[in-house]
Amino acid sequence: MRPLSKKRGRVVGRDHTTKKRVRTYVWALASAGLLSVVDLSAKWAMVTIVMDPPRSIPVLPFFDLVLVFNRGVSFGMLSDLGAWGPSILSGVAMGIVSMMCVWLWHAPRRIDVVAITLIIGGAIGNLIDRLHDEAVTDFLSLYAGPYHWPAFNGADVFIVTGVSFLLLSNLRSDPAPPRESLQTMKMDQSKKEN
Repeated sequence: MRPLSKKRGRVVGRDHTTKKRVRTYVWALASAGLLSVVDLSAKWAMVTIVMDPPRSIPVLPFFDLVLVFNRGVSFGMLSDLGAWGPSILSGVAMGIVSMMCVWLWHAPRRIDVVAITLIIGGAIGNLIDRLHDEAVTDFLSLYAGPYHWPAFNGADVFIVTGVSFLLLSNLRSDPAPPRESLQTMKMDQSKKEN
């Protein structure tokens, strides 16, 4: 395959685009793995060190450390699925992670890559926790007076942050063209310069 264009001694074309995409993909998956390790380490520390014995630890006037084992999904929904619950929820989580990995490969913008990486890392952290304990360990509790938000964990923070980034990036008025279109635009511009 001959290069489509040369710029500053570098070959620009499909090979360069593919290498960059692979590099980004590997970096993102490695980062997601690291986020999962951070989440699982925090859960382990809470269960074995901080919450031994289990109790509520006030940190700020609106924030406590607690220990909750969530057998369902967000806010304890679907916790009444019985013995098959953890297997069903784990299967769904694996499917979502797989779809997110495909989306990650095609992500057009850096913010999308970061957002999807956060979601994958959080989902894997909760998935491993659920497979190990048949529940997800939650330990962060926010409240205002008598109003309490359901307990959550670091993986949940990663997932919510990632979803927020995706929503914000898609609210932009100028949608990003696909990566191939960007590369084609750069090649057309370099042809005009030559």
